[in-house]
Amino acid sequence: MSTTKWGLDPTHSEIGFKVRHMMLTNVSGSFNEFTADAETEGEDFTTAKINFSAATKSINTNNEQRDQHLQSPDFFDKDKYPAITFKSTNFVKQDEDTFKLEGDLTIKDVTKKVALQVEYGGVSKDPWGNNKAGFSLSGKINREDFGLTWNAALETGGVLVSNEVKLHAEIQLVKQA
Repeated sequence: MSTTKWGLDPTHSEIGFKVRHMMLTNVSGSFNEFTADAETEGEDFTTAKINFSAATKSINTNNEQRDQHLQSPDFFDKDKYPAITFKSTNFVKQDEDTFKLEGDLTIKDVTKKVALQVEYGGVSKDPWGNNKAGFSLSGKINREDFGLTWNAALETGGVLVSNEVKLHAEIQLVKQA
């Protein structure tokens, strides 16, 4: 079977996260600059080799002061570590539309194995004849595992920023000619 290459459709994709703030509510954010590609045998995504990268300078929480703090050495240190990367190691079909995506996530030169839940939307042709594949991803990581350890204790107990980060993404890939 022949190898199929897939590229990101950035206008129909988004990468986001949520972190608990003051143990009260979730603060949402996203990355505005990211790339992804995949290589499959035919259109069989269980054979997929997936690569992803997000520019740390592109973090967006709709608060400029918070974004600057997240880009600083307290968190992502964008000047020293310009990208967050993911490289898949396994894509396991769990049922008709659900997969588990396993791979190596690197943040600040710390690489850890992570597993993400993936809902496969299928493959379809758009009105211009392009074959597209759609995926919804979700998962959780502990930010301290990646050296993102800045925090502040609260007078009432607890901390300002939770360690658990919820990840979510909507990804649309385009089959390359």
